[in-house]
Amino acid sequence: MIYIPDYWLDFISKNNLSNKSFEVPDDFDLSGLGADFKVFARSEIDDETSNYYPGINVVKSGYIAVACCLCGSGDPYFINVNDGENGKLYRVYHDDNSIDIVVNNYKDILKFAEPEN
Repeated sequence: MIYIPDYWLDFISKNNLSNKSFEVPDDFDLSGLGADFKVFARSEIDDETSNYYPGINVVKSGYIAVACCLCGSGDPYFINVNDGENGKLYRVYHDDNSIDIVVNNYKDILKFAEPEN
């Protein structure tokens, strides 16, 4: 089982973020690409990090998958447990394991929650 920090579990629980969608605009995404993703529930974090690429390759460096891409690229979103609370949100590319920073503080995603239907 993957170590999931309490601060992340508290963040998603207190803000009711499991399975919630977000769209970070290009001009706020530090990679310049924009981000459209859904936050994982706890079981999905463990599954995506332990059983699928790129999670399998980057978990040893402290990355855990916390969200999936909704635009079809297949590139998951990660936090790094070594960053601690208020750390960055990263996009890890599944085809070459390169990493981009999306936001410097994962809590910034709260500004970009998609409205619920």
